[in-house]
Amino acid sequence: MKCIHLIVSGKVQGVFFRDSTRRKAQELGLNGYARNLSDGNVEVVAEGSEEKINKLINFIKNNPGHSKVKEVKINHKELENFSGFEIK
Repeated sequence: MKCIHLIVSGKVQGVFFRDSTRRKAQELGLNGYARNLSDGNVEVVAEGSEEKINKLINFIKNNPGHSKVKEVKINHKELENFSGFEIK
């Protein structure tokens, strides 16, 4: 198990990005959350297997919803043991 922290920039607010990310994370069995940040970016925290996390990152990089992802900053963090995946 691993945990990643993403900051996603581009046209990612108000375009179903968080909902698309939530649905994909749930499909993959990942736990965590997605939330809008005040600077227009979206924060995503996800926990699960490395293979499934990589699938989520690739999904995000391919512009889910009507988004136009410019950059994905990826950091690793300690497990927080989330239950499910939610939009905050």
